[in-house]
Amino acid sequence: MRETGGTPAMPPMPRTARTPGAARTAGAARTARRKAAHDVIVLGLGGMGSAAAAHLAARGARVLGLEKHGPVHRHGSSHGGSRVTRQSYFEDPAYVPLLLRAYELYEQVERDTGREIALLCGGVMVGTPASRTVAGARRSAEAWGLPHELLDARELRRRFPTFTPAENEIGLYEARAGLLRPESTVAAHLQLALRHGAELHFQEPAVRWEPYRDGVRVHTPEDTYTAGHLVICPGAWAPRLLADLGVPIRIERQIMYWFQPRGGTGPYAPDRHPIYVWEDAAGVQVYGFPAIDGPDGGAKAAFFRRNGTPCTPETIDRTVHEHEVRAMARQLDGCLPTLPGTLLKAVTCMYSTTPDEHFVIARHPEHPGHTTVACGFSGHGFKFVTVVGEILADLALDGTTRHPIALFDPGRFAAPAPA
Repeated sequence: MRETGGTPAMPPMPRTARTPGAARTAGAARTARRKAAHDVIVLGLGGMGSAAAAHLAARGARVLGLEKHGPVHRHGSSHGGSRVTRQSYFEDPAYVPLLLRAYELYEQVERDTGREIALLCGGVMVGTPASRTVAGARRSAEAWGLPHELLDARELRRRFPTFTPAENEIGLYEARAGLLRPESTVAAHLQLALRHGAELHFQEPAVRWEPYRDGVRVHTPEDTYTAGHLVICPGAWAPRLLADLGVPIRIERQIMYWFQPRGGTGPYAPDRHPIYVWEDAAGVQVYGFPAIDGPDGGAKAAFFRRNGTPCTPETIDRTVHEHEVRAMARQLDGCLPTLPGTLLKAVTCMYSTTPDEHFVIARHPEHPGHTTVACGFSGHGFKFVTVVGEILADLALDGTTRHPIALFDPGRFAAPAPA
């Protein structure tokens, strides 16, 4: 886990245990043995599911992972080259202990795989002192004794010359903030899962699942599998796979933009430029990153949870339109005016958002004996993947966890009992 500098190209993924279609030609007896050979099935091998598979397999569980797409795919919410990580968490101080553990696990994953997944280049939350972004980050930092600095507009401009804050704006700077490489993180967890004996099937979607005897049964177009426990990490497929959970999850289309800054990427290099979340006077938040992909790779920025168009994984509009690019450039003109020089690319992704924007992590309330769920990460979950994997392994194998997850109980969405 480095503190400045670029990120090397992601090493190739190891070969998976099985491949789809004609390559899977096991006989009936072998299939029967395989069906009985799994302690836990993990549905979805993106950020959360890959981490869960790695933790479960490392604890000796016999794990089967099922993924609709290929390994490290770009159809969901675990892609895009970078994700913000920060500990002075403006959303709620309750997240901080999970982040402290997540950071420990970043380092462990890097040691165990040789992959770089985290770059701690520093981060700054910018807005008025009363803004949610600044006030919330300060509340978490002070509640947990996290090192931080408060910078006025003049100091922000001096320290980060690309920034043009208004005189009434301040920044909370956190040296231990930075970014994660999502593709490398997922690849690392898949590598660990395979190393510890997990069986991972790609291009094999779950069609349905149900309780079966003392466990669960999962149907795919290829086969039917049984296990003692099921961990569901469905991402944007939550409304279909978890229809009985009772959580109104909204799937939203979002866009990530890469611009080549006017004057080049030099001022945006990771040793000169932090990650940031910037809230304007209207409450609109943008976030962005240093230039981590070389002199011609530009710098990435996006709106945070603004104008998210409802969609499904099947109906999402993957085309980014000119009016959307103009809106992003206008917003950046007010805070980082050299950034929106030339658009290099724009890529869509999906948020799976709960009504209160907090996660759902729990044993399934309708099937608590054999099913654990993790969903509704609401656009701010990736930084937690390492610790969520640990939590899901706890819940699946032990039924409880030492980590504080009361905030994520799906029961908070239950309809009140009639008076």
